Amino acid sequence: MSYFFQQSLFIIRFRYIKRSIGYLRKKYYTLYGMKIGISTFLPEIYINWPHQVIIGNQCTLEHNIFLKYDGVWKKGPSICIGDTVFIGAGCEFNIREGINVGANTLIASGCKFIDHDHGISKHELMRIQPGAEKAIKIGADVWLGCNVIVLKGVEIGHGAIVAAGAVVTKSISSYEIWAGVPAKKIGDRK
Repeated sequence: MSYFFQQSLFIIRFRYIKRSIGYLRKKYYTLYGMKIGISTFLPEIYINWPHQVIIGNQCTLEHNIFLKYDGVWKKGPSICIGDTVFIGAGCEFNIREGINVGANTLIASGCKFIDHDHGISKHELMRIQPGAEKAIKIGADVWLGCNVIVLKGVEIGHGAIVAAGAVVTKSISSYEIWAGVPAKKIGDRK
């Protein structure tokens, strides 16, 4: 009897209650201008400017994702995520210029995307210096391993793979495999 009771509670908690809360969360963010596709479940995430975000159809998002537009209010969107994209727990999108993630992309837990820098002149405080900004583009069917960091201006081609822990500072061509700090090409997909 206790097994049946435990299974029932598990199903109620994770299937019905979480889905209901996710549905309400989706409606809430939609009121603030966020565009969320069909069959995309929205867990607990952190967003400072919802109108800057578009998430495609049938995406899977895990908890504690930060979708941060790092700037003053402007017309959006700046964070565009394609259809059937997976984004793991604890990912951070720290965007000023823009990021575009292609369809069917897999982004593992802990990945970070930063499209801007700070100035480095010694004559002024770094925190108040303007820095370079350049959009990030990620193609379709890309796989980024855990804790990958993608920096400003990087374009990752279709079908590319980036190994866990890599720091991507240069653009990657389609179907290449990169790893390391800074990331370097280690092979091609066959």
